[in-house]
Amino acid sequence: MTTTKNNQAIQLGVEFDPQLISKLSQSGPRYTSYPTADRFTESFHYRDYLQTVDGLRARGLRHPLSIYVHIPFCDTVCYYCACNKIVTKNREKAQTYLGYLKREIDIQGRLLADLNRVEQLHFGGGTPTYLSDEQMDDLMRHLRRWFTFAADDKGEYSIEVDPRTVTPERVHRLREQGFNRISLGVQDFDEQVQKAVNRIQPEEKTLAVIAAARAAQFRSVSVDLIYGLPKQSLASMTQTLEKVIAANPDRIAIYHYAHLPHLFKPQRRIAEEEMPSPELKLDMLALCIQKLHSAGYRYIGMDHFAKPDDDLAIAQTQGRLHRNFQGYSTQSELDLIALGVSAISSVARTYSQNVKTLDAYYHKLDLGELPIARGIKLSMDDVMRRFIIQMLMCNFELSIRALELAYPISFDTYFAPELKSLHELSELGLVNLDADWITVTLKGRLLIRNVCMVFDRHLREARQLQSEPLRYSRTL
Repeated sequence: MTTTKNNQAIQLGVEFDPQLISKLSQSGPRYTSYPTADRFTESFHYRDYLQTVDGLRARGLRHPLSIYVHIPFCDTVCYYCACNKIVTKNREKAQTYLGYLKREIDIQGRLLADLNRVEQLHFGGGTPTYLSDEQMDDLMRHLRRWFTFAADDKGEYSIEVDPRTVTPERVHRLREQGFNRISLGVQDFDEQVQKAVNRIQPEEKTLAVIAAARAAQFRSVSVDLIYGLPKQSLASMTQTLEKVIAANPDRIAIYHYAHLPHLFKPQRRIAEEEMPSPELKLDMLALCIQKLHSAGYRYIGMDHFAKPDDDLAIAQTQGRLHRNFQGYSTQSELDLIALGVSAISSVARTYSQNVKTLDAYYHKLDLGELPIARGIKLSMDDVMRRFIIQMLMCNFELSIRALELAYPISFDTYFAPELKSLHELSELGLVNLDADWITVTLKGRLLIRNVCMVFDRHLREARQLQSEPLRYSRTL
């Protein structure tokens, strides 16, 4: 029986240990970047970004680009949402925003005129399909005016859609506009759960969008679910999972709902007494893992599951999986140019974040400047730790010798405090350690954030000063 269980865990890529999870779950970053965005400072200016781009050009670096476009508008508010969004039915606001977004594209396009090959594009929100077909046509034309996009079979061009507002015809139009990957928010099909979070989404509409994406030959279809929402139960999760699996998406992301009402006002409308207990949430997670394993999905990491023949699973097998602000990606070594309010760029050894309000965004662009509000220049220590966290997040292992070849350090000396913590995690069964490798165990993979936190110097220093803000979700 134990052998069968171990074989199943190996096939899925993860092992569920509820006692270990209950013991070790804590608040921590999701590591879409390192250092994390809460470490950015206002001492990083627009001119720092310009110097970074000039440095790329001077060194003759020609990395392909990834472009992120943030569309912040939504028709209605989903109570669980933690995104930077603007809820409005006034469509003129989107038209005004689009005009300023094109100005930002103009500035970035001129700066990157000889560094403008794009291999990845992601539209997020908000609701990107809040834009009309005509507005999306206009925006895509404007991007292509300044940037050269790789062929459809060479690039990763994705968009998040809201099935409540997207018709099958719109899905086909999105494919014609150049998108080849599509992501749908579902969360839960249960009507009572939907009412509790103010997201009424008929099952028929969602399934019609997935069917249309298949007919339009999108290369990947992804579905997002959330466990831990009010009024959820094992029964509701079972029904939702079975319906989603029957729809046969390539990828399924199952997020743990992070209830942080002190940070996100819409979450204050959620009735906390209707939320499942910690024990029930763990049961839900176990159910999700079991159901997805039975359906043939493989655990990629950090909430994500994919079919073995999906690009993400193949990239992980080949050791080229990457993680950025949009989650897991098959494209590595790309400089990320982020466009729109609150968006975060990652260029060379810097991060820069745009202003978070429309008024500030418009004001900066009226001055002819990129709307950068804050950021950070990475030290060599930051770059090294970013590499370590990237390897652990994506490959669940780190070659100590490869790190020592890349950086002028002795691992055992430089990371002596971290090794002490790693040995503690090893005793708990999360990692295996030897002279050459750090390997995350199947049990440790669900708690990969805990492992990565060992190497987060900024987090450790904040905790020593007792200045860590209450901004992180639970690791599980």
